[in-house]
Amino acid sequence: MEFSERKRKILKAIVESYVESAEPVGSKAIAESSELNLSSATIRNEMAELTAMGLLEQPHTSAGRVPSHQGYRIYVNELMNEHRLSLEETREINKALKSKVSRLDELLSDAGKVISELTNYPAYAVAAPAQAVRIKRFECVYVDANTVIAVAMLDNNTVKNRIMSFPVGLEEDFVKKLAAVFNANFTGITGDEMSAELISAAEKSTGDSCGAVAALASFAISALAPETVRRTYLAGAPQLLTLPEYRDVDKAHRLLNYLTEETALEKVPDAGENGVKILIGAENVAEELKDAGVVLASYDLGNNMQGVIGVVGPTRMDYAKVAAYLSYIAKEMKQAAKGGEIPRLLEHPAEERNDEQ
Repeated sequence: MEFSERKRKILKAIVESYVESAEPVGSKAIAESSELNLSSATIRNEMAELTAMGLLEQPHTSAGRVPSHQGYRIYVNELMNEHRLSLEETREINKALKSKVSRLDELLSDAGKVISELTNYPAYAVAAPAQAVRIKRFECVYVDANTVIAVAMLDNNTVKNRIMSFPVGLEEDFVKKLAAVFNANFTGITGDEMSAELISAAEKSTGDSCGAVAALASFAISALAPETVRRTYLAGAPQLLTLPEYRDVDKAHRLLNYLTEETALEKVPDAGENGVKILIGAENVAEELKDAGVVLASYDLGNNMQGVIGVVGPTRMDYAKVAAYLSYIAKEMKQAAKGGEIPRLLEHPAEERNDEQ
């Protein structure tokens, strides 16, 4: 069955009407509200074919149609117009995010609240280490027979050191050999990969009998331990209860329970580098989100930290507007994380000229 330009326009009109009303859409409503210049009978026939193609669904015995998850995906990928934020919207975002942010916790918490208030959907903000850190070089500085300074240079350009004391006297040549063995075997790997077998092999290689290898391995593992744990902030979860899709108390309860679980949102993927990702229905990884839409945006917080902000709502959410909000806020959060002021709102020259007239 051909997916003609006319079908594309009708599908677009149905999705946008359903997003606005949350009510099944009939052919008469499309004929009256759109600029398609088609009769109600023609639209009805096309809607029947769109239903046969799996792009529309007919809930219960209603004469109207609603988009299927597949219909939403085609809309998002091919039919959706880009939403450009207005001056008023960008001013509201900048005002809500405050002029300065002093702590990461405040930034994440404020961002979640702002997004939820703008979209009227639950929103979350997450920060986590972007990648595992590794040691790129070891140095062991011999101070005296009982004292060594261990130095680890990490691949994120930070340096860790520890003063290690030994009750048994160490030779300076042994300390040099210790550093050489660790540079050969303990660099370029994560702390989890520093196994008991690797430590035992290093003890044999150096002829260590005083615990120096174990002490240096302990220092290396602690140097690689993440200094910052994953932070997740959820805002606006009760907003679900105001949506017609969640009038079913059991359905709303299941999703609310999921969103408020401590580890729930760790299962949601990030949006990839410099992007916004839209997940519709079954595309979501969690069973509790199979009837929901999720929009995500990623951003770089610096210091090996990655951030993700997202919105969870019904599949009929206004994806274009939500994606525009998240894209803009992600840019603002990246700037705020650097410790500077929130930058001036995005320029809209044409709108500014209109304001001045």
